[in-house]
Amino acid sequence: MAGRLDGKVAVITGGCSGIGLATVRRFAEEGAKVVIGDLDEANGTRIAEEVGGTFVGVDVVSKEDVDALFRTAKETYGSVDIAFNNAGISPPEDDSILDTDLDAWRRVQEVNLTSVYLCCKAALPYMLEQGKGSIINTASFVAVMGAATSQISYSASKGGVLSMSRELGVQFAREGVRVNALCPGPVNTPLLRELFAKDEERAARRLVHVPMGRFGEPEEMANAVLFLASDESSFITASTFLVDGGISGAYVTPL
Repeated sequence: MAGRLDGKVAVITGGCSGIGLATVRRFAEEGAKVVIGDLDEANGTRIAEEVGGTFVGVDVVSKEDVDALFRTAKETYGSVDIAFNNAGISPPEDDSILDTDLDAWRRVQEVNLTSVYLCCKAALPYMLEQGKGSIINTASFVAVMGAATSQISYSASKGGVLSMSRELGVQFAREGVRVNALCPGPVNTPLLRELFAKDEERAARRLVHVPMGRFGEPEEMANAVLFLASDESSFITASTFLVDGGISGAYVTPL
């Protein structure tokens, strides 16, 4: 049976851990040639070998690095069919607006929002030339509702990703390129586990609001990305694709 991504070339940033890593493996299982962009060169090389793909060391806030990442995909495999722009950070110094300094604000905006702009800007010319492509940008449930635990720059950056994805999805719809925003709820990733380790009470406040009573798993997010990347979602663009265990739909969650 043919894979759902047979013959497609996918670029994934932040592909060495969490949602990105789960998506790298899921895409490879479905027949895609995967190009991983990440700062983690040791693991990146190993993961690329594992899935028969290519690793490119990239700082996603560098236009030169990002351009080289997508150029490598095109030169190595002949096309750029899917871009999963997923790299992001959530540092502890990003907290209440009263406590978050300007340097922390700017760093999160650069990694979470400017990097998505750079990746979209680099991917689109290849996709427009082909007349087809799917871009999936990682936003968050906090792009559509207030966060129970304040992360002012993170929330603002993800709102920007969501808005930009909508605009691009509308702009390029008639040229064969779809752009959607994946909006995960709290997910069991290294970032979340680190938060539990540092501040268990703060992390637990997230769980109490999830109607399903648990965090999502990276593999569940990867399945959603696979759907948006595949031809199965051919009539979906400019969407807010929530995969959040019901958190954004809940008014009060019973305990």
